[in-house]
Amino acid sequence: MTILIIDGQGGKLGKLLVEKCMVSKSPEDTVIAAGTNAIATANMLKADPDEAATGENAIVVCARKADVICGPVGIVIADAMNGEVTPKAARAVGQSNARRILIPVNKCDTLVVGVEKSMGELAEEAAREVRNKK
Repeated sequence: MTILIIDGQGGKLGKLLVEKCMVSKSPEDTVIAAGTNAIATANMLKADPDEAATGENAIVVCARKADVICGPVGIVIADAMNGEVTPKAARAVGQSNARRILIPVNKCDTLVVGVEKSMGELAEEAAREVRNKK
């Protein structure tokens, strides 16, 4: 299974997701970290994913081959994360055949109500959902 983790800004959530998914993955799984910018990718690399890439085209290409895509809800919203999520990247994630596991990060003028968990708890829950995909 190919697990794509996408993040932007500073990559804090993406790093947490990579850490949690790397711990629970099977030997045949591949965890790919894709940052909308170099800083996000660099921070996700600290969690030692199997592969990593940066930018719009990397997200578009990786979304085509992913079985699961995980990241903040903004990865499916054009111009989210202060413009880091391009319309093309958001469309690629939204149109992917992968299962999307989105974390409700209430920033950048997008509010998901009813969520009262810490980022760590949300990352753990997302990693459990990735494992349930198998």
